[in-house]
Amino acid sequence: MKQFDTFELDSRILKGIRDMGFEEPSPIQEECIPAVLRGEDVIGQAQTGTGKTAAFGIPLLEHVDTDLHKVQAVILAPTRELAIQVSEEIRQIGRPKRVKTLPIYGGQPIGRQIKALKQGVHVVIGTPGRMLDHLRRKTLRLDDVDTLVLDEADEMLDMGFIDDIEAVMNFMPANRQLLLFSATIPPAIRHLARKYMKKPRYITVSRGEVTAPVIEQVYYRVLESAKLESLCRILDSEEVEQGILFCRTKKGVDELAESLSGRGYLAGGLHGDMAQQQRDRVMNAFRRGDIELLVATDVAARGIDVGTISHVINYDIPQDAESYVHRIGRTGRAGRTGVALTLVTPREMKQLRSIEYEIAGQLHPRELPSLEEVAERQQQVLREQLDEMIESGEQIPIFEELVKELSEKHDAEKIAAAALHMAFADRFNAGTDAVYDFGETGASPGMVRFFINVGRNVDIRPRELVKAIAEQAGIAAKKVGRINIYDRFSFVEVPEEVAPFVFEALRRTKINGARVNLEPARPRNRS
Repeated sequence: MKQFDTFELDSRILKGIRDMGFEEPSPIQEECIPAVLRGEDVIGQAQTGTGKTAAFGIPLLEHVDTDLHKVQAVILAPTRELAIQVSEEIRQIGRPKRVKTLPIYGGQPIGRQIKALKQGVHVVIGTPGRMLDHLRRKTLRLDDVDTLVLDEADEMLDMGFIDDIEAVMNFMPANRQLLLFSATIPPAIRHLARKYMKKPRYITVSRGEVTAPVIEQVYYRVLESAKLESLCRILDSEEVEQGILFCRTKKGVDELAESLSGRGYLAGGLHGDMAQQQRDRVMNAFRRGDIELLVATDVAARGIDVGTISHVINYDIPQDAESYVHRIGRTGRAGRTGVALTLVTPREMKQLRSIEYEIAGQLHPRELPSLEEVAERQQQVLREQLDEMIESGEQIPIFEELVKELSEKHDAEKIAAAALHMAFADRFNAGTDAVYDFGETGASPGMVRFFINVGRNVDIRPRELVKAIAEQAGIAAKKVGRINIYDRFSFVEVPEEVAPFVFEALRRTKINGARVNLEPARPRNRS
């Protein structure tokens, strides 16, 4: 595997790459960067999560002349979300070189974009429609553009942007470089390539090379209020050799690392605000095995390649599929098996479904281990540790003398049980099941009945209500019980074990565009 410095890049671009946390190029970056640097047209067949943004972004930034205050590269993307995401990654890599980037898309005031363009921008990232709008207004000129990138070209064609794309190309200089990235290469894209590209180089990278098929991917539904307790149960029931736990924020990393250390786990935090010396100390301890759980942000964990990582745990669900793929790729290295666990709160079920759609795969749901299961597992581990110590023949004179004295008064088995209780009882009794007490709601046995503040007045039907509950709370539709819909309110019953998830997921949400509120129902005789 190459390193980025073998591409002979500007030292400022290399610094931007290091600041992003990239340590070695992904397969598509390894093939794409040299080809783009040579000025070749490229067709990259790559999906989300393969590192394609940096694959075209790094050489594009290398070619930018920051002394020339004009647009030199244009990237077209199908949606404003992707335009913003691409713009942010390119902005961060190009920051040390002082490359100015600007995302332009519909839904944002055009006047603000015009003002930013007048101040001088090197790279513009935008949706075809808004890009064309600026070109026709002459608020954007492409006379000095060297490179045009079509990102997720198949998506743009599916959305009907082909005419807009070709119209944008007509504003381009004839000798520009064209880079086309697409998950699939349908006939329409082949036609586009034949029409506008010069001897394009085809580069294909499958998602499978990134996600590593030996990784077991599962998720746990957890309540926000019991997230830490849920994590500890998972850690106590899983055989974690070494694990990376991902948090969304630097503050979250500090808090979780401190909480885990306080509970006796060998944990350390890693994020961008730490001094380099401190980061090196934590990473070295992790590589030696002195730290079993590394709590990190996405950027801090990029490029970590430690072969003994058995688990990746998403304590906070990642923002997008690309981040998810980067995270779970830290385990299952070199043919080893790995486990990727994701904690999902009720309000994050939609985000989970979005990630599953993007990676074209499903995460398997797993029930949170009960306190009894955790205690059983802990006892098994303790039994193995005690066996090992006794069989080692190690001398422990201070305790042997104490046991001898106590044996004169008590039975040996009772002494051992009392000692184990004093030392380890807290590990088996800590925490309780975090549950809501909904009280008596007039539901059928084993169910909880909820009151919803809308009914036929917003055209809610039973089927739509079941679908909303199933999708947003992440439960099977068949688990939803009796439903009664009236003119201005409704009642629905769900099993007790999923009631907290339904409650948290549907409070202050929308069904059929109407904002709804959910609360435990009163018993029928008081309704």
